Amino acid sequence: MGRRVAVVGATGAVGQEMRRQLELRAFPLDGPPVFLASARSAGTRLPWKDGEVEVGEVSAEAFDDIDIALFSAGGGRSREWAPAAVERGATVIDNSSAFRMDDQVPLVVSEVNPHAIGDRPKGIVANPNCTTMVLMVAAKPLHAAFGLIEAVATSYQAAGGAGQSGIGELLEQSATLLGQADRLRRDGAGAEADIDASTFSKALAFNVLAHCGSFADERYTDEEWKLVNESRKILELPQLRVSPTCVRVPVVVGHGIAARLTFSRPVERDEALKVLADAPGLVVEDGVGRDGEPLAYPTPLASAGRDEVLVGRVREDLGDPNSLNLFVVGDNLLKGAALNAVQLAELVLAESSR
Repeated sequence: MGRRVAVVGATGAVGQEMRRQLELRAFPLDGPPVFLASARSAGTRLPWKDGEVEVGEVSAEAFDDIDIALFSAGGGRSREWAPAAVERGATVIDNSSAFRMDDQVPLVVSEVNPHAIGDRPKGIVANPNCTTMVLMVAAKPLHAAFGLIEAVATSYQAAGGAGQSGIGELLEQSATLLGQADRLRRDGAGAEADIDASTFSKALAFNVLAHCGSFADERYTDEEWKLVNESRKILELPQLRVSPTCVRVPVVVGHGIAARLTFSRPVERDEALKVLADAPGLVVEDGVGRDGEPLAYPTPLASAGRDEVLVGRVREDLGDPNSLNLFVVGDNLLKGAALNAVQLAELVLAESSR
């Protein structure tokens, strides 16, 4: 049986991917989706299969007869309109941070904690932050096998994590600086200062920024706090120790996370690789290029456009037999946002069909 689905924020970067995933995955729909956005975008026509669908303005009435509403329009709009959608009978899958830490809203990664989706007293399911999501796909199977107690995670987050404006700013800055090789080598501070940055705090092109999000408590950013709090909630480990550093890098799409994971017992690399190889939604790319073995490790660029999360550089820690070091990457617009949202909608649909 098909369902009526609405996409809120249908014209944005993640909304575009949500639309594509609904079509690619042949989500069972009862008629074309309802595309919703701000008044500024209302009236736009967006492609759907062999035709087009006109974008409507978000309103309470727009959710009449909607079974599942996929939200990716920012926290403010989610807080305003998600309860209205639920009141009209829809289950909301929300991609913003508005409800992630609400005790009555499950925070779900489809391969990691699908059981949590059944308990949603507010009628809302939250999609985790894209960085947390990518890390959890690798961390959960290792936790199940070895008992995770601590994570030190440094993210390398793509410009696309800030949406279309982030991608546009990176590409514009890159074009400006591309012909300034001598200046980039001899007067980097001047080149950085001359770039007009708006989406990011400083020039991102040919640069790395130790700043993602807004600074919050204890001099950590909100992106870093998301890694802490969301990891604990998803893994159901309220005492999990997490030490985060979130870094913005000049990549269009694809987040990377270098993680040191510490467990309750000793863990060997070969044992960990077997666990990772059997994990859903995860592809192991790990080879050091010796004795004819190809050099293999995951990169953010290679993750762009892929549904799976990639993991590699798996190493036993040099100082602690209970720890592993690894590198995880994933498409922040796909698995980190739109794909997981549609997968959650599929879980809701499967639940209602039982």
